[in-house]
Amino acid sequence: MSIAGTKTARAFAVAILSALASGCTSYQPAPKGFSEATIQPYRLDSGDRLRVTVFEQAALSGTYTVDQAGYVAFPLIGAVPSRGHTLPELEGMIASKLREGFLRDPDVTIEVDRYRSVFIMGEVGQSGQYSYVPGMTVQNAIAVAGGFTPRANQANADITRKVNGRIITGRVPITDPVLAGDTIYVRERLF
Repeated sequence: MSIAGTKTARAFAVAILSALASGCTSYQPAPKGFSEATIQPYRLDSGDRLRVTVFEQAALSGTYTVDQAGYVAFPLIGAVPSRGHTLPELEGMIASKLREGFLRDPDVTIEVDRYRSVFIMGEVGQSGQYSYVPGMTVQNAIAVAGGFTPRANQANADITRKVNGRIITGRVPITDPVLAGDTIYVRERLF
């Protein structure tokens, strides 16, 4: 091989190694607030289906879904902003609006009937959208998606999550908890 060919081969090798190294650093370990979100009270968002019970008011009790705009359309009082609120906060808002000329002392309770989905992509048996179950870990979610492919990095995964209104991505071990609405990406191992 000529000197020019050797230099070209070295330059090519350096370019490939730097591309691989930059690919390894594209995601950082999850920031502190990322994990703290898993111990905070559940915050509602689009896609959550709620079971609302208004004591002794069968016509008002039922299931309602948080729409794409983040509202629940409720009889008599109309659209109630729900995105980012906890269940007790939403109970209070609905009770307060019902007190304004509809019911004297409404007793409102809300439970999550169905959580918004989690999304699992990358080196798993079947990428897609799956139902969230409280207490789910990354490993449980991967199992629901058909497990790891032979090329999968089985030590950790990247999760994209909304934390305090911001979309954050971080790398976590597969034993970490998952939140409703998370997107999990299982990377391919390098070797």
